[in-house]
Amino acid sequence: MGETTIRPACREDCPRLLELVHELAAFERAPEAVTVTLPQFEEAGFGPCPVWQAVVAEDAGTVVGFALWYVRFSTWTGCRLYLEDIVVTASRRGEGIGHRLFGAALAEARARGYVGMTWQMLDWNDAARRFYDRFGPRYDDEWVNCHIDL
Repeated sequence: MGETTIRPACREDCPRLLELVHELAAFERAPEAVTVTLPQFEEAGFGPCPVWQAVVAEDAGTVVGFALWYVRFSTWTGCRLYLEDIVVTASRRGEGIGHRLFGAALAEARARGYVGMTWQMLDWNDAARRFYDRFGPRYDDEWVNCHIDL
């Protein structure tokens, strides 16, 4: 293993990012839930109207993790970075890579002058809670996530 660097994601990273998304979905007990195709994923991040941005953790030419976000706007408070996913491949967890990726997302929110950063985690994922607790988040027990699938 070489030195792990954090850098902005590029279109060429998309196949590996999607592999990591599938790894995350399997871990979260929902491997069949990933339905986005590689062309859709690439277009959404690097097409004429990109809706997401990401940073990757790269070691010796291999992407071992990423943090992907988009902008969420509140009519009450303004712009907030929404962290959609933070993933480090299972074999590289515990090395501080996730901490660096999370820090890069927070730094991006600060640099843009956003009011904060929001994300979700599964209630049974105790490791995720321990990870996030290090950053001092406020957990919301008032708002309920709602979805309509089309």
